[in-house]
Amino acid sequence: MKIRPLRKDLVDYLVKWALLKRLNKQKKLFETDPYNTSLKTEILEPKSLRIYSFRITRNWRAIFVYIGRDTIEIIDINNHYK
Repeated sequence: MKIRPLRKDLVDYLVKWALLKRLNKQKKLFETDPYNTSLKTEILEPKSLRIYSFRITRNWRAIFVYIGRDTIEIIDINNHYK
């Protein structure tokens, strides 16, 4: 699995919340096994939009879409419990 480079605004957001190192760790895991149980990868509702998420930390999630068979783009980072 390949992950497209992050947009600058997302990188800035990750730096602000001190999540960049953790996301890089999770990205490596995702690239090896996108459905590893520690990532908690899931499709979001409504499922027809085909938007997914995986866990960065217990509270933070990366929201992504498939842009090809083996490529994703992270479109948002958000606090899962806010």
